Amino acid sequence: MDPLQPENDHLPSPPLISDRVLINGVVTPLTLTAEGELQWTTETGRGKSTTEKEILSFAVEGNKVRVKTLVESTGSSSICCGGSGGDYARKEFVFEPLYDESRKLWCDKLRQRLHSLGRPKRLLVFVNPFGGNKTARKIFLEEVKPLFDDADVQLDVQETKYQLHAKEMVRSMDVSKYDGIVCVSGDGVLVEVVNGLLEREDWRTALKLPIGMVPAGSGNGMIKSLLDPVGMSCSAASATVSIIRGHRRSLDVATISQGTTKFFSVLMLAWGLVADIDIESEKFRWMGSARFDVYGLQRIICLRQYNGRILFVPAPGSESCGQPASDNVEKESSVSDKTPGYQGPDTNLEDLEWREIKGPFVSVWLHNVPWGAENTLAAPNAKFSDGFLDLIVMKDCPKLALLSLMTKLSDGTHVQSPYVSYLKVKAFVLEPGARIDEEDKEGIIDSDGEVLARGRKSYKCDEKALMSYGKLQITVDQGLATLFSPE
Repeated sequence: MDPLQPENDHLPSPPLISDRVLINGVVTPLTLTAEGELQWTTETGRGKSTTEKEILSFAVEGNKVRVKTLVESTGSSSICCGGSGGDYARKEFVFEPLYDESRKLWCDKLRQRLHSLGRPKRLLVFVNPFGGNKTARKIFLEEVKPLFDDADVQLDVQETKYQLHAKEMVRSMDVSKYDGIVCVSGDGVLVEVVNGLLEREDWRTALKLPIGMVPAGSGNGMIKSLLDPVGMSCSAASATVSIIRGHRRSLDVATISQGTTKFFSVLMLAWGLVADIDIESEKFRWMGSARFDVYGLQRIICLRQYNGRILFVPAPGSESCGQPASDNVEKESSVSDKTPGYQGPDTNLEDLEWREIKGPFVSVWLHNVPWGAENTLAAPNAKFSDGFLDLIVMKDCPKLALLSLMTKLSDGTHVQSPYVSYLKVKAFVLEPGARIDEEDKEGIIDSDGEVLARGRKSYKCDEKALMSYGKLQITVDQGLATLFSPE
């Protein structure tokens, strides 16, 4: 580089607009920088507010311009989902241009800057009034809706009235009317929405519609996985802010197949200890997320083990896990090409290098994202769109060691235990068996908090499940769905 040549790359860009205005009746210089920062200087000091993170919207009131902002509170220590919303403070900044033309120019520049951020303008919002400890409606009205109102986001609100209500709605909705879908709930409504979108004829277009989560249920694993890496507390306010800002990210989708029956999973699949705790603890749903700890202790004291076999295609670096598979894996039967909707990834399973692990098992756990619940870092190495599932297997473990492991779920160090095998897989087959102590009793297969299959004499075994308690096949489609993301 010529040393005499000016380094134009380091020169600040000219401001979008800079002028003198009235702030609290005092003539004050005000600037909107090219980077979208509103800056002013008064006798009490300098102030600033960014369009990227703090400015939600603005309104003209006579000669004045009222800017609505959201400022991050200091000293917030909340780490749990569904918090009080104390992470942010809603504030307003009012200024008065000195003449009409200046006011028009300020409004044009602010509007253009906010529009350039690609924020959502209209959202379909599902509120599940039955999830967790039934606070979703209150969370929405007191913490979520005021922020969307300040950001001038139009909302179509639908309370879910029964299981699969959200799935039915998104399967037939006009996706062109919305910039996204928001679930004020636990993870269950998110799963319904994804499955509903994937069953549409226009699923490729529908899946581009981003989905946002606001924690208001027992399990809030997806939103915790989104917010935790960027240091944001898992609260309704933080989640709503992430949606308003409009950033997006891709999400892997796992297809679980049994014959022609399919279920699309975005969170996890469990069999054994984790599934038993997740599903059988429903009797304590009134306790909220504490139900998992209480019932988990009971299940460890009366520990079950299951016969069975798992087969998997390991990611690079995990090829030494297990043994070479003793037989070939063939793709499950496919439905007719005329059937509308997504049919799963087109993966040639026969040509893959399959490995196997035989039981008995205490627990088999597959995870798509790091957090299984707001206090359970199940798979610390899981990524949103790496094309792999994280597999956590426990074959045998003394009860005292297992109790110790359960206390380590909050920081993910359980995967370092010698009793745990932890690896990434591209494809997976589960062949579940009966309990080793009572061979006439089988287990539960759980995916994303819902029962996929109930074995003989298992919890609520008379209730109908989507699949039978038998061989399941799981494949991953990388980055298929879209989420609202904090970054």
